[in-house]
Amino acid sequence: MVFSSQLIEKAVEAFSKLPGIGKKTALRMVLHLLKEDENAVIHFSEAITRMKKEVCLCPDCNNISDAGLCSICSSPMRNKRLICVVENIRDVISIESTGQFNGLYHVLGGLLSPLDGIGPDQLFVTQLRDRITRLEVEEVIMAISPTIEGDTTLYYIAKMLKGIEVRISGIARGVSFGGELEYTDEFTLSRALAKRLPIENYINVTEAKV
Repeated sequence: MVFSSQLIEKAVEAFSKLPGIGKKTALRMVLHLLKEDENAVIHFSEAITRMKKEVCLCPDCNNISDAGLCSICSSPMRNKRLICVVENIRDVISIESTGQFNGLYHVLGGLLSPLDGIGPDQLFVTQLRDRITRLEVEEVIMAISPTIEGDTTLYYIAKMLKGIEVRISGIARGVSFGGELEYTDEFTLSRALAKRLPIENYINVTEAKV
């Protein structure tokens, strides 16, 4: 692309660094902002800057929060004896969109992948065990994407929690193997949560892979 303005070119380069945004889409966004009222553009940039500076991770579950505990952990309406373990924040958003879960979450921050050098120390795994003990959790739902890395993580956590009196279940495999939760439609995800199974249903399969 050839630009008559270096400022436009730099803006396009900045937008095109966002995931899924190519140069043409970035150019449309920049030209749209150029036509917008100045106050609207200032509000847009301030919202992005404030988000970057002020959004933090919840100290309990590692979900996104504006300050301190997230709205889920601090809500008196949530079932604190039920924890849903997920890979990332996008999975929290996906499950919340179903409206079928009323417990707490625990965001691992990734999945175990020895080949990529990602071990338990790089994830919020130990923190999960501490929360289960402190909150006297009755059930842990492993809402992990059905991939090799996901099953490895599931198996590791199940072993880590051995000896603790807590029911460990996994979402029903309505999600195809190799798929990711964030790309699963809400109906399938809702059914998978409702039809969750004891973790033993997955352990035997996983042991052969680890």
